[in-house]
Amino acid sequence: MKKLFFFALVGLLPAAVCAQRLVDSVDPTIGTGDHGHVFVGANVPHGMVNAGPTQLKTGWDWCSGYHASGDSIVGFAQMHLSGTGCSDLGDIALMPSMGDVETSRQGLASAFSHDREEVRPGYYAVVLDRDNIKCEITATQRVALHRYTFPRGNNNARITIDLENGVGDSRQESRIYQVDEFTLSGFRISRGWAREQHVYFQIQFSKPIHYFLSASPSSPYAQATFEVLPGEAVMAKVSLSPTSEMAARNNRMAEMPTWDFKAIRQQAEDAWEKELGRIRATFRTERERRIFYTAMYHLMVAPSVWNDVCGDYRGSDGRVHHDAPHQNYTTWSLWDTYRSAHPLATLILHDRMADYAETMMRIWEEQGELPVWHLMSNETYCMVGCPAVPVLADMLLKGFIPEKDQLRAFTAMKESLMKQNRQLDWMQRLGYVPYDHADESVAKSLEYFLADWSAAQAAGRVGLKDDSLYFAQRSQGYRRLFDPAAQCMRALGSDGKFRDEPNFNPCHQTRDYTEGNPWQYTWLVPHDVHGLVSCFPSEQAFINRLDALFEADSDLGEYANPDITGLIGQYAHGNEPSHHTLYIYNYVGQPWKTARRVRQVMSELYDDKPAGLCGNEDVGQMSAWYILSAMGLYQVKPCGGEYVLGSPIVEQAELRVGENATFVIRTHNNSDENMYVKSVKLNGKPYPYSYLRYADMARGGTLDFYMTNKPSKWGTEPKYRP
Repeated sequence: MKKLFFFALVGLLPAAVCAQRLVDSVDPTIGTGDHGHVFVGANVPHGMVNAGPTQLKTGWDWCSGYHASGDSIVGFAQMHLSGTGCSDLGDIALMPSMGDVETSRQGLASAFSHDREEVRPGYYAVVLDRDNIKCEITATQRVALHRYTFPRGNNNARITIDLENGVGDSRQESRIYQVDEFTLSGFRISRGWAREQHVYFQIQFSKPIHYFLSASPSSPYAQATFEVLPGEAVMAKVSLSPTSEMAARNNRMAEMPTWDFKAIRQQAEDAWEKELGRIRATFRTERERRIFYTAMYHLMVAPSVWNDVCGDYRGSDGRVHHDAPHQNYTTWSLWDTYRSAHPLATLILHDRMADYAETMMRIWEEQGELPVWHLMSNETYCMVGCPAVPVLADMLLKGFIPEKDQLRAFTAMKESLMKQNRQLDWMQRLGYVPYDHADESVAKSLEYFLADWSAAQAAGRVGLKDDSLYFAQRSQGYRRLFDPAAQCMRALGSDGKFRDEPNFNPCHQTRDYTEGNPWQYTWLVPHDVHGLVSCFPSEQAFINRLDALFEADSDLGEYANPDITGLIGQYAHGNEPSHHTLYIYNYVGQPWKTARRVRQVMSELYDDKPAGLCGNEDVGQMSAWYILSAMGLYQVKPCGGEYVLGSPIVEQAELRVGENATFVIRTHNNSDENMYVKSVKLNGKPYPYSYLRYADMARGGTLDFYMTNKPSKWGTEPKYRP
């Protein structure tokens, strides 16, 4: 009787209850083709270690060190970037061989086949064609565990330690030496995207070193040989630290006291299962499930922990800071991630927000301004604007910054926006960046305007009315860049006149725009969409222009940046400035157009194949857009928590929005054809608004979407719009 009842109950349970573990739906090879630039290897969520293969080939599509088209591996390095448009890291690589190999990039390389490769969250394995050695890696936060299984008995089974060949950087100084018969120690200082990166390490082997070969401690290569039996494995714990070799040793002892590879691999997989479970969602298709949970995986590769187990970290001032009370993070791709990844993080990574905020404020105190694109204790100044301002303001407005630190947080924003570098002096003098004093002036100005608006909201929250008014007024400068004749944003000179361009073509990128063109940047006013609408002759004229964006010729001109990809007309989903644009139809009472375009992007520009991303992953941003959109949400305004409602594809999604709070999103009558929202209920009551506030979700509850196959009146009246 009990068995019959059990099987009857199973038949009634939602698919998510009976489904496989969430990690089984993750495919880390999604995004390894085309221009996704994602990391492949072993890690845990937000880990310092991202250990995996670095391929022989180099170039833009090898920013992470790996691409689906690559066929040779030069080593297994402990750190890699994921989804970036620039290269770096690839530090401290190990490469096994049977006998002598030439210590050079070409000499170390071995061919491999994807058919003999396995990639799962927390685990990577491949068999090298040369010598048929099986290579496996798993990891904790600060320690990688390598296992190399040698097929033949040999007294010269060799592991080469390569401190020379990073991914897009150059070694400036290094050291490696033998500590005892099991252990090597050293450091690597490199110059690349991060201008001075310090990584300290210890390598402990599971077998005694038979012979250690190195020309000198400062040599970029060293080799450890071992006596092995046929089929015997040699394991290596590679522990990292940003501060010292002794700290690397302590990190290893704290995180990986055992040699049980299976247990450590299971621990890593369980860590991913727990983090993926921050959203438990069901879908109509396995394809959607794989894309969604792989997106969740990519979202949580970074920001990465960048401190020792004791709390010590290397600051932006180059000094080691001891016993920090917070978890310090690095890899802040903020120009990308302020748009989707951070608004999503405030919903599901609530327990990390205080450390995110403290890290940013520490960076401000150490380098004199908030991070722009921060990497391994270094400011790279990559991209434009002050993208940390909306992120920090968002955390402040949503209550993640303690009251005692709120003025400190706003001061960090204000001082960063009132600097005299990066053309901010022109913002203070003219209220915009003039083209005759800076390239990319339109993009810089628009990014500064939305940061100004974010600072204004933060100033208002802490009671600084004059500051709030100043930044609010400055945020309106976009109106001066709008050319009514061309109906787009154009470059202004210091004389207040638009650049004289007889052959102006909004489809073509020029030096006035960052990875975009006039078509795409016209809509980059997420902080004041209604104000942007008022720049047009009428609301209908605005709608007509927005409609035309998706129908325009996709030709970008001969000088277009390769990042402008994923085109629907002139909408470019492969690059971040366009990401909010689909959702601004809600502001003019046409949410059905948002629904149609969002569904088109999710269906056509994401896939569960290696070429499944239409642009760089950008450290979680491309994935975060999909995650939010799959649940029918998107925060258009840079901060504050107003999430515009779109067209969800989930059957049900349970978000762990707090310690004891769950927010559930459900769809009814949903299908490929039924993409339009007919009505919505919030906590069982009719909800006519086409947006939802963060506070409504943070306290827990339910949101029900009722779908239909034709546009409806829902969300169209002015009083119900965002």
